Amino acid sequence: MSGHESTYKPSTGIEKWLDARLPIVRLVHGSFVDFPTPKNLNYWWTFGGILAVCLMTQIITGVVLAMHYVPNVDYAFASVERIMRDVEYGWLMRYIHANGASMFFVAVYIHMFRGLYYGSYKAPREISWIIGVVIYLLMMGTAFLGYVLPWGQMSLHGASVITSLIGAIPLVGEQIKIWLQGAPSIGNTTLNRFFSLHYLLPFMIAGCVILHIWAFHTTGNNNPTGVDPKDEKDTVPFHPYYTVKDGFAIIVFLLIFAGFVFYAPNVLGHADNYIEGNPLKTPAHIVPEWYLLPFYAILRAITFDIGPIPAKLGGVIAMFGAIAVMFVLPWLDTSKVRSLRYRPLARQFFFGFVFVCLMLGVAGASNPDDIVIPTASDKLRYEISLDDAPRALTLAEALDANSARESDGRAIVMFEDYEKAVEYRESLGVDADMTIHKSGIRWLIIAQLLTLAYFAYFFLVLPLLGLVEKPKDEPETIAKSVHKRNPKPADAAAAPAE
Repeated sequence: MSGHESTYKPSTGIEKWLDARLPIVRLVHGSFVDFPTPKNLNYWWTFGGILAVCLMTQIITGVVLAMHYVPNVDYAFASVERIMRDVEYGWLMRYIHANGASMFFVAVYIHMFRGLYYGSYKAPREISWIIGVVIYLLMMGTAFLGYVLPWGQMSLHGASVITSLIGAIPLVGEQIKIWLQGAPSIGNTTLNRFFSLHYLLPFMIAGCVILHIWAFHTTGNNNPTGVDPKDEKDTVPFHPYYTVKDGFAIIVFLLIFAGFVFYAPNVLGHADNYIEGNPLKTPAHIVPEWYLLPFYAILRAITFDIGPIPAKLGGVIAMFGAIAVMFVLPWLDTSKVRSLRYRPLARQFFFGFVFVCLMLGVAGASNPDDIVIPTASDKLRYEISLDDAPRALTLAEALDANSARESDGRAIVMFEDYEKAVEYRESLGVDADMTIHKSGIRWLIIAQLLTLAYFAYFFLVLPLLGLVEKPKDEPETIAKSVHKRNPKPADAAAAPAE
């Protein structure tokens, strides 16, 4: 699995016999025991091990839940409730599985942002990064399919929204949509297919994880300095140094995980999913799980046609493009320096990018028509047919309305003063509904600006910064960077007092 030659020496007869025929112990020993690892890895690198634990947890609990789940629209919701109430420790399995998905994405986002910060996508680790993005895509697909299975209100209508997006693809979209659903509309066949795929994809993720580990063990780990190891002084064996460090981080992570499972098991979910799916009653605000919200915000941000591309297709392209851009990231960043530790300007833009991603998540969870920043006081708005009230505009001018205009044979009149608004309504002589009109910057505009900033970071900021920024000097070796940060006692005593 790695370019490192294992120092494993079989000691017993059985070990020698197995090693000569299937050297699996030698493979594990060379990859996870005496593998030379940079000595300066910090706790951000422990999330790789945390992700492995999350994946195993999801597979084990998923297999147990599948033994009791019924993939039928008439029984799916009831089977989940039975798991929660009648199956021994079924509630625990379900809460671990449901919250485990969120913990999985927390860990993978930290893992990915760490890779972005320290330049783990740069040569010679491009393949490792690309496989990681494939794993992320598979995770998103698995999470969406799993969200549909409880067959609650969000499950059903979320599936309708996402599958309808596939139908926006020209020429083949409608055929792919029907094939995926198994019918022209969401139904029993759809649930069966989603259940089968949800069961399959985690094992595909496990296979990609093996390739991911193989890839970065072949090229060696990146590290906070971005400098490749030069000799044995720069590395330490993976065991016991990093097995202990990873083990401690995994325990802390599992304690936080357990806090959600036992004390706040539903805080990361949506309350509407505890209502059985009803195709005749649509929730007021359909949203995906929190870890897909940034891409949902990008999808909704495209409300206008882009040349010959209709708005709906443009949103789908933007959403998938936001993920696809990470496949070509190693070639978009033109800087020769890996770590942002030595690129102060790029580091500021990176934290700005993190902020953009977080705000996209907030925008995805918010109603796009809600006001974020008010720009004027609220107004009382009337919309009246001029056929029913020919004097509507004249009367509005007489009462000093804030605005009065005609649009498609209707009068649109606004007042700031409540008493004048009531007087206007009484003077019209016809029934007119009064609504509150709010003026300001809406979440839709914010999402559009954030989407622009997201793509600008990859296609504008990274290429230009690599050409114009002058980075700080990197250390010659990993060992020197470690000693500089942690001087020996003699060196510390000799250093002048500040």
